[in-house]
Amino acid sequence: MKILIVEDNEKLILELETFLHEEGFLCEKAENVAKALEKVSIYSYDLIVLDIGLPDGSGLDVLKRVKEVDPDTGILILSAKNSIDDKIVGLDLGADDYITKPFHKAELNARVRSILRRKKFEGNNVMTINEIMLDIQSKEVKINGEVLKLTPKEYELLLYFIYNRKRVLTKESIAEHLWEDNIDLADSFDFIYSHIKNLRKKMLKAGCADYIRSVYGVGYKFDLDR
Repeated sequence: MKILIVEDNEKLILELETFLHEEGFLCEKAENVAKALEKVSIYSYDLIVLDIGLPDGSGLDVLKRVKEVDPDTGILILSAKNSIDDKIVGLDLGADDYITKPFHKAELNARVRSILRRKKFEGNNVMTINEIMLDIQSKEVKINGEVLKLTPKEYELLLYFIYNRKRVLTKESIAEHLWEDNIDLADSFDFIYSHIKNLRKKMLKAGCADYIRSVYGVGYKFDLDR
């Protein structure tokens, strides 16, 4: 799962980034409105942790832009203790939840996971699709009841396929989602093929149907009709 943290406090953004990485999330950061708008225009995110009071404007402008380009993105507002109006406006604009500073990391984690469950997994921690069972809390995958051992990247790749199973995914979108904006430094996307090949091989060996379909000239699709 990929998260963008929009926050101008350097100490807090580092703490949030470190904590969310430890919880298994891919994280990027933006310290102001301009940087955040640039990122959401180029990349897609599962969730944005969004401070409202930023040095060059309001985080509400970022919220509005996100809802224009990708309305399914989850939004968790970081608000100051007495900023009731910001919370109300943010929720009216489509934010999913808010958390008031200062907050405990455990509460942040709970709210982040709650939003992702609602947005991606219909409110559940466990998703079952045919012979595949995926637990987003424990990050455990089972095929026909047997645990499938995956690398962290393979797990994130399968997760990305599953919650985008009705869409064709380009190599670029897969690379950006799994390797963050560092992917701009890559010479090619050939390594994507290797990760997909390894994931498919493990799933087939475990007795899973071959759901990962190559779409010529475009990318890949998780196709349950195969």
